[in-house]
Amino acid sequence: MKPAPFVHHAPRTLEEAVAVLGEVGHDGKVLAGGQSLIPLLSMRLASPAHLVDVNGVAGLDAVEVTDTHVRVGALVRHAGLERHDGAAAALPLLRQALRNVAHPAIRTRGTTVGSIAHADPSGEMPAVTVLTGGVVEAAGPRGRREIAAADFFTGPLETTLAEDELVVAVRFGLLPAGTRTGFVESARRSGDYALAGVALAVGMDGDVVTSATASFVSVTPVPDVLDLGPALAGRSVGDLPLDDVAELVRSHVGPESDIHAPADYRRMLAAELTRRVLTTTTTPTEGAA
Repeated sequence: MKPAPFVHHAPRTLEEAVAVLGEVGHDGKVLAGGQSLIPLLSMRLASPAHLVDVNGVAGLDAVEVTDTHVRVGALVRHAGLERHDGAAAALPLLRQALRNVAHPAIRTRGTTVGSIAHADPSGEMPAVTVLTGGVVEAAGPRGRREIAAADFFTGPLETTLAEDELVVAVRFGLLPAGTRTGFVESARRSGDYALAGVALAVGMDGDVVTSATASFVSVTPVPDVLDLGPALAGRSVGDLPLDDVAELVRSHVGPESDIHAPADYRRMLAAELTRRVLTTTTTPTEGAA
């Protein structure tokens, strides 16, 4: 199918983009990478009257690494962030997760910020955003504001972003020194949406776990953080209560059945993937921050 007719806007500045969004309101959609939006338009699951194409807006394509965060502009492509050595060194979880995002062709065009703004619970980067205590930077007719990741996602494909706002950047928080991270997911075919996925951050003091948190892909309605610290803190790598952790995960996630897998299978898969990524992440060579 072809998209329904729409008016294409190509602002050259952020101020112009905000002005157009303010004029068109709920009839407008922001276009950046388009890897989620264009299929929806082509299948006419979305039919906005206006597309605000921000690809010509200057200043939205930078990756900045500071002592506290990695800031990713709205036009940074998945592949560009994946290749960014500074970002990977500061926060290895970014590269670990990005390698799982769809296919290389999609990562070349799709934007990390766009996938977060799209708020698909099957997306990898929303899970990373909440696990790192990320912050979403938005701009609109009333000015700019920052939204904590924990407050940004409200449901599948739903966020607290107003209709006349756009996301200009996302800041991923750096994890404490000594934190090890891992990311794993399982899909029917490479590049498909994951049946389940896990992002993990483990604080270590030598071979003893001091903290552990996890967020999930495709098994929770919105990305959230599960604190595994009560089960793991103070335990040595050789004495991790993996069965207890798996039970915590099974109790936490709330997947739904669909044509790809029943809910019970996804729940079991999330628990098993967490067990595996916890084991690999706590080895000395995996994901040291």
